Amino acid sequence: MKVAVFPPNSLILADMVERKGHEPLVIQKEIRQKVTDPEIDSPPFNITEEDPIKGLKYAAIEVPSGIRGRMAIFGPIIDEADAIIIMEDAPYGFGCIGCARTNELTMYFLRKKGVPILELHYPETREETMEMVNKINTFLDSLTESSKPNEEQRE
Repeated sequence: MKVAVFPPNSLILADMVERKGHEPLVIQKEIRQKVTDPEIDSPPFNITEEDPIKGLKYAAIEVPSGIRGRMAIFGPIIDEADAIIIMEDAPYGFGCIGCARTNELTMYFLRKKGVPILELHYPETREETMEMVNKINTFLDSLTESSKPNEEQRE
C-alpha cells in the first residue's frame, strides 16, 4: 500500500513504512521528479505549465502562489495515499517546516481522504519512543488492500 507520511519529508517515518513492505509517499520523490524530468529544461526553474493548474485543485486562485505551488507538489501524495501516518508536534529537525498554511491545508486534505490514519504525538521519552514505534509497526502490519475507508486510530 502507499502510505503518506506527515511531515512529508520525514526520513524516519519513510524508512519505517518501507521496512514494512509499503511504499512511503514523501516529498523527496515528488521533488526528484521535478529536478530529473527531461521536460524541464533549467532547474531551479523547474515548473511546467501544468503545475499551477495542479495547485488550483487544492487551493483557490486567491491563495498565495507559494501555497498553490507547494500544493502542486503535495497533491500527488494526497491523491495516491492508501493510508496515512501523521506525527504531530514534531520538532523542526524532524520534518518540513516550510509553510504553516500549506501544512494546514495538506493535513486537512489528508484527514478528509477517508483512508486508515494513525496520528501520533512526537515522543519525548525513551518509553514513549518505543511505544510510538510499536504503534506504527502495528498500524503498518494491519494495512491490507482490503482496508475499509474511514478507519481511524488516533493517539
